[in-house]
Amino acid sequence: MPIDFDPNQIQDLEGAQKALVLILNLVEEVKQENAQLREIIQKLRDEINRLKGEQGKPDIKPSQKKGQQKDHSSEKERRQPKKWKKGSKLNKIKVDDEQILPVDKSQLPDDAEFKGYEPVIVQDQYCPDKGEHP
Repeated sequence: MPIDFDPNQIQDLEGAQKALVLILNLVEEVKQENAQLREIIQKLRDEINRLKGEQGKPDIKPSQKKGQQKDHSSEKERRQPKKWKKGSKLNKIKVDDEQILPVDKSQLPDDAEFKGYEPVIVQDQYCPDKGEHP
């Protein structure tokens, strides 16, 4: 874009504003052209390296600071650990046999007291009385 502008001829504010607008437009055009030329140069360098059997420049995205990270809905779900609950299976187990196991009182201390029975469910246990094997 040719500029017919002589800074010595600026006598008024209006002329200075017009000149400033022309200069800013020219700077913007040059900046855009410079960015385009840099891209072309990098592509050509990558192509030369590829033809030499080397790798081109990797496409690395700029890193984000912690506060600037975008939150996606799936990230919110991943960050919060899910509470895991193990459900009781006792109500699903079929009880085949009930036994009260005797305790040898000679192995207990003298001050031991009977406090009642505590139910326990055992699965896949060898039962010698029935001759069953797991």
